[in-house]
Amino acid sequence: METIPAKTIVTKMKKPAHWFGADYNMNIYRGCSHGCIYCDSRSICYRNPDFDTIKVKENALQIIRDDLRRKVKKGVIATGAMSDPYNPLERELHLTRNALELMNAFYFGVAIDTKGTLVTRDIDILSDIKSHSPILVKMTITTFDDALSAKIEPNAPIPSERFSALKELSESGIFCGVLMMPLLPFISDTEENIENILCQAKNAGAKFVFPSFGMTLRQGNREYYYEKLDELFPQMKQKYISAYGTRYTCTSRKAKKLWDLFINLCNQHELIYNMQSITEFYKRGYESHQLSLFD
Repeated sequence: METIPAKTIVTKMKKPAHWFGADYNMNIYRGCSHGCIYCDSRSICYRNPDFDTIKVKENALQIIRDDLRRKVKKGVIATGAMSDPYNPLERELHLTRNALELMNAFYFGVAIDTKGTLVTRDIDILSDIKSHSPILVKMTITTFDDALSAKIEPNAPIPSERFSALKELSESGIFCGVLMMPLLPFISDTEENIENILCQAKNAGAKFVFPSFGMTLRQGNREYYYEKLDELFPQMKQKYISAYGTRYTCTSRKAKKLWDLFINLCNQHELIYNMQSITEFYKRGYESHQLSLFD
């Protein structure tokens, strides 16, 4: 296990765009072992060339405790933006779990991005936090197909296991749903994929599905992705080069049609899909409570 130094871990979100209404951001780990072929965090701009190796920030819990103690304003802490908080090391180290315990003690809420089914281990602490602050769990699911997932996300839990984790979270009263992103052009941007993800999300008790009909590619990430396309989907790289050149945003050529289908299915399944609405729902009922406690 490698460690890296850190001076602060819980940092204030930059305005104006707060991801799902989070006030702060927290990454205890650096790097990821899921092996997702499309991950934007491989981009050179993030200066993490050894991205597949998970590193742990030194004295993380002490730093987090000090960070939280100094925060004048309570709020929601997002985690999972650059590394999954429920990676394989977490099973033994319990750093994410211990950080949640600190958030609970200091009366902060949490918004979690993950592909890790280990999140269900911490339902007890999430339920405690829910008694005083907002809780949101976003499970990233890019395909309903376990076989395709094994290709494009080789070391992550398969989608069927992620849907099972969502069901367990939902049945425990945790507000949760799906990040349906990215949808890879020419690979997973299909009507069948969207129909199945939304159906299984509904069956699992998800309250929302937030989509992206495409992906991003920039230096570092693009080269890695194209290398994997040559390995896994021969002739596919040329489709990307022809369609997108060196563009950063690679929107599905079928985005309009898929979006219309997505909206209709969300309405049919009573799933929220707008970020502002999702934020309002998971924070509902906490505003006056937090004002009375901390203002």
